[in-house]
Amino acid sequence: MFSIIKHKDNYYYSAVGASGAVSAVVFACIFFAPWNKVYFFGLLPIPGIVFGAIYLIYSYQMAKRGKDNVGHGAHFWGAVYGFVFPLVCKPELWEYFYLRLINFN
Repeated sequence: MFSIIKHKDNYYYSAVGASGAVSAVVFACIFFAPWNKVYFFGLLPIPGIVFGAIYLIYSYQMAKRGKDNVGHGAHFWGAVYGFVFPLVCKPELWEYFYLRLINFN
């Protein structure tokens, strides 16, 4: 939705796919299990919280650049939504996330 709003005056802009929703699901998983491994390209295990930070920075930078025909804005905002939505539904989950974050296991 954010990408559509951003490009509302660009007649030639189109957005197709569910990658923003996939980002939301991945980041909801990171919210509930921040230290679980995410296998980057199926090979390199990275803690979810570290992967999430790198992914957000990359998506934000690439969305600003906007020259590669990829919906980085959808990826970024989908990820943010996936992380924030559980908190909107149940704000006390913030404590759960914090405890999982500081316990490394």
